[in-house]
Amino acid sequence: MPREPRDVTEAELAILQLLWKRSGISIRQLTDALHGGADATQYATVKKQLERMEGKGLVSRDRSLFVHLFAPAVAREELVGRRLKDLADKLCEGSFAPILGFLGKAKALSAQERAALRDLIDQKNEPTPRQGKAPRK
Repeated sequence: MPREPRDVTEAELAILQLLWKRSGISIRQLTDALHGGADATQYATVKKQLERMEGKGLVSRDRSLFVHLFAPAVAREELVGRRLKDLADKLCEGSFAPILGFLGKAKALSAQERAALRDLIDQKNEPTPRQGKAPRK
C-alpha cells in the first residue's frame, strides 16, 4: 500500500525549489546554493535532510556515480495541488471557489492567465474516461 504523502517543511521546500530549477545536483552543490559556501555542519545538515526527503518520496537519488545526484521526485504542480486541496478542505469546506475568488481579486490576472484559467475550468467540466459521459436527457 503506498504511503500517504506528507506535507513538506520550509527547509524541504527550499531544497525542492532548487531541484525544480536544476535537477541532478550533488549535496555539495545544494549546500553551496542554500548557504552560500558551506562548512561541514551545513553539509551534514543538508545530507540528513535529503535522506529524510528520499524516505518521504520527495527526492530521488542517482547512485550510479561516485558523487550521488539528487532530483525532485514530486512535481511542483503536484505539491501545489496537494497544498491547495488541504487549504480548501481546512478553510473552505473543500470548495476552491473562495480561494480562486480571492486570488483573482488579490492580483490582476493577465489575458494569458485568464485564458489559461478558463481552459482549465472547461477541461474539468468535460467528462474524463474514468467519469464516463454525462447522462442524456
